[in-house]
Amino acid sequence: MKKEEATSPEKKAALEAIRAEFKGTASRTQAARLLEALSRFPLTTFEAMRYLDVYHCPARILQLRKLGHRITTHWKTVITEAGEKHRVGQYVMEGRA
Repeated sequence: MKKEEATSPEKKAALEAIRAEFKGTASRTQAARLLEALSRFPLTTFEAMRYLDVYHCPARILQLRKLGHRITTHWKTVITEAGEKHRVGQYVMEGRA
């Protein structure tokens, strides 16, 4: 299995800026952060947790899909900081509502 590339410093900075712009823990706010990030680049569930403070990414993705956003899920195997393999979703924005 191929190890996922680490999040680039540029992408990490962009995600942290999005988190700072859309403050709060409400589900709508989390969905807004995800939508902004997905408008720029693909995003894994790990990146959403680590950098956007979205801890139930699949629920927020479903919320966005119900609003009409076309988001595709690709499955990737990543290696965690502990050296363990995990299968995670990578979300890609295919179109807007």
